[in-house]
Amino acid sequence: MNIVGILLAGGHSRRFGSNKLLHPLADGQAVAVAAGRHLLATIPDSVAIVRPEAFVLGEQLQTFGMRVIVCTEQQQEMGDSLSAAIRYASADRPVDGFVIALADMPYIAPQTICAVADTLAAGAQIVVPMYQGQRGHPVGFAATFREALENLQGDEGARAIVQQHQARVVKVEVDDAGILRDIDMPADLLK
Repeated sequence: MNIVGILLAGGHSRRFGSNKLLHPLADGQAVAVAAGRHLLATIPDSVAIVRPEAFVLGEQLQTFGMRVIVCTEQQQEMGDSLSAAIRYASADRPVDGFVIALADMPYIAPQTICAVADTLAAGAQIVVPMYQGQRGHPVGFAATFREALENLQGDEGARAIVQQHQARVVKVEVDDAGILRDIDMPADLLK
């Protein structure tokens, strides 16, 4: 199956105080670079969407093989940038599904991304990883949801699609607390 990874890296970092996606982790990698490497290690056909002024981040992501697109001024919110990334990723070829990851979640294990992609490839329509009863990221969507993903707008991502189609959601239990751990504030790096 042709599954495409989508890395949403167009956030504003309002609560962090600076561009959190470029902030180094303990190993020296930038937050978004670590998240992108994990996605690309599992899904070689992956696309990142970045803000127009994030050329340094875009270059870093391209360095290890990720396709990078720049969101427009009108695509600054999560729904808008996700919509643009889905359109770009599936514009020139058939795509069977998408695994959508967030660039501020660098602690997700590649095995977890693989479990989501494998479950999608096995025929699931929507896949969400679970850790100790809590839903996390990344989330997988079959191509049947392409149009719904392309029509997203505003600050909300694909959560509404998942909520509207609960009967089609497959939950995959993983032993990976990283699916819950995002970085919103500098203190999140110390946890």
